[in-house]
Order: sequence, then structure tokens, then C-alpha cells
Amino acid sequence: MGRVLATLPEGRPVWGVTSLDSLLYVLRGFKLSEQIEVYDTDRYRFQRRLTVPGLGGGNDIVACRHNRCAYICDRSNKCIHRVELPHGSAVINWPVNDKPACLSVTGTHSVLVTCDKMRKIKEFSTDGKLVRQIQLPEDMVSPRHAVPLFGDKLVVCHDDRGEPAHHM
Repeated sequence: MGRVLATLPEGRPVWGVTSLDSLLYVLRGFKLSEQIEVYDTDRYRFQRRLTVPGLGGGNDIVACRHNRCAYICDRSNKCIHRVELPHGSAVINWPVNDKPACLSVTGTHSVLVTCDKMRKIKEFSTDGKLVRQIQLPEDMVSPRHAVPLFGDKLVVCHDDRGEPAHHM
């Protein structure tokens, strides 16, 4: 059974959390600023904020150990932001052309973007080139996370009023 080690300070709602090495990156919702909070994972102490220019409605964040970066899903601007870690010194973004919902990183270090309203999964290279697009079946009412397994197989978590996961 797990136990609570620490709690983050009060503030705006947390939309996403990811970690890389000994740092925890927190994306809070309804921010007026374009920032990610950074905490150490030893004592969960606040370290700094990383600025992400142009970040609107961030709603998910995932880190890639191989590329030493974080990807942030921005529903307001329909794009993905790529932030170099640990310092956030370089930020690029690219359009998704749909409203992105959630993110995952594949074993080949590409980014899976779930677009819930259009029932699509889009795979992008680390520099934002569209690798492929998967149209999901109509019975997937509201897809959320797409978790890569092996080969081209995915598990898609969605809400279809009872079935929590769907294999493809």
C-alpha cells in the first residue's frame, strides 16, 4: 500500500505531473503565467519555474528521458510545446490541428497525442513532424491516454460508459 510522502503547496489545480531524474515538473491549470513549477524529488521542495512562451491552456505534460525534454499539451492553442529539461532553455511548439487531450512517449521516443473530440491519435517526431494518424472507432466516445505497448500496439483509455480500456 502506498503512502503520501509530501503534498504540493496550495494553488491552482494540477493538470499534469511528470518527472525526470531527481526533478518533478508540475503543470497547474488556470495559470495566468506561462510556467511549469519544478520541485526536487528528495524533499519535494520548490526549486524554480520554467517559462513556456505562448502556453495557453496546458492540460497534460510528459517527459522523455532520451530527448531530455518535456512535452506539454495546449488545448487553447491546439499545439504541443517541447521544453528542454532541466533548465527550459529552449522551447519549440508545433500545431496539432485538433484539440489535444493527453500525451504519451513511445519506445522510439516519439509523442502520442490523443485528440478526444475527433477520436484520433496523432504520432509526432520529437521535432513536431506528423509520423502517423490513427482514426479511432466510433464506440470510443472520449479517448484519453494512448499507452504504447510493443510494435504498433496501443492501449487506449477512454470513456464509453463502462469499458475503461480498448486494445488496438
